[in-house]
Amino acid sequence: MNVTTIIFVLYVISSFFIAAPAYSKESFKLKPGAEGKLCLKCHETVKKTANSRFVHPLVKKMDCTGCHNPHTSSHKNLLTAGTRELCYNCHKEVLPESARSAHEIVVEGNCTKCHDAHGASKKFILSEEGNALCFDCHNDMGDEVGKVRFKHRSLESGKGCLNCHDPHASAKSEHLLRTEVPLLCKKCHKTEKLTFKRTHMDYPVGNVNCTSCHDPHGSNQRGIMFDTAHAAVVERKCTDCHQKPPSLKTKKQTTQLCRDCHRDMVAETLEKNRVHWPLVDDVGCLNCHSPHATKEKKLLHGPPIEVCGRCHGDTVELQELSKKNSKNEKLCEPIKTGNCITCHSPHAADKVLLIAQPSISVDLCGRCHEWQTHSTHPIGEKVIDQRNKNLTLGCLSCHKACGTSNKPFMMPVDSVYELCIQCHVELKR
Repeated sequence: MNVTTIIFVLYVISSFFIAAPAYSKESFKLKPGAEGKLCLKCHETVKKTANSRFVHPLVKKMDCTGCHNPHTSSHKNLLTAGTRELCYNCHKEVLPESARSAHEIVVEGNCTKCHDAHGASKKFILSEEGNALCFDCHNDMGDEVGKVRFKHRSLESGKGCLNCHDPHASAKSEHLLRTEVPLLCKKCHKTEKLTFKRTHMDYPVGNVNCTSCHDPHGSNQRGIMFDTAHAAVVERKCTDCHQKPPSLKTKKQTTQLCRDCHRDMVAETLEKNRVHWPLVDDVGCLNCHSPHATKEKKLLHGPPIEVCGRCHGDTVELQELSKKNSKNEKLCEPIKTGNCITCHSPHAADKVLLIAQPSISVDLCGRCHEWQTHSTHPIGEKVIDQRNKNLTLGCLSCHKACGTSNKPFMMPVDSVYELCIQCHVELKR
């Protein structure tokens, strides 16, 4: 065999590994029945599935080669393509191009998380039925709904979660909602009825966002109001903030309105050297707080990490990377829990970074870390930073308070050595 022949043979062999050629079922030249019936002689479990109440159309036709390559494949289970590509080849409608929100497992093509690929006793070859399927992943929601005193009727009747949510994607709304709120709510709640109007003190709320007051899944308050509610709402004193019905306008704008009740807090805030800018823009307090009701304490729109992340997305992203870093075992607890207000004042402070404590190293970090025993390295107002003679050394000279992605010990560099030689140049080796 000459060199030219050897090269040709190697080229042909390598082509099988570099790219799988396109093929059709006809190229297999299978015997009659070999595309399905023959498979079941070995695959007993699939044979049992094929007798289920609901069966995948291809299984029903005994067309295993519609999804599987009978010889070899670069995909698991000898599939002819990845599950995303394979399923979407027939089910393109589940993920419209213009979708405003999409189920994560649908985007990933992890269809078998909910559906059995061959057959099941449940409709749509689902592995579970109703809410049980959703709560298998959203178990925190399932636990919460199971404990609340007042449950949303639509969650316990008919299709359950699917009464309001599309399991695949929504072209019309966020959160997989079948349509926008309040149109979705009005399918069950008749806002033109007298009882509805009296319940809402004759204010024209039929076309506003119902979830500004009500928890759509259930709560411990009557009318499934969010568990944390503004005192004025609980006491039905809407006219404290709003003009009399039928107007929904507030009597004053933004922080000026809040100041009527929270006068001392607003005055104390504005006396500080540094004020959190959202407090003094056109939206004011409502940047972070709901005027009516929420799940969170202090009427926050969401958990602190979520609220802060609306503006400080880069910092939140850094924290998420830091939490996933195996080198950061000693990551600060506020970063692990996403509780920004442990270190920062949400309204105002006299110190930089809205730190409410007199000293970052001693009074802030020292609350959790016994910095005197942490290291023999001196810090304080009398210790000059060798990298910048205008600065003194503190905790933040060597550690980054909000995390450092893939760096250990919340340092800005990859190792303790690299950190130390920034000042101790004579020890560089």
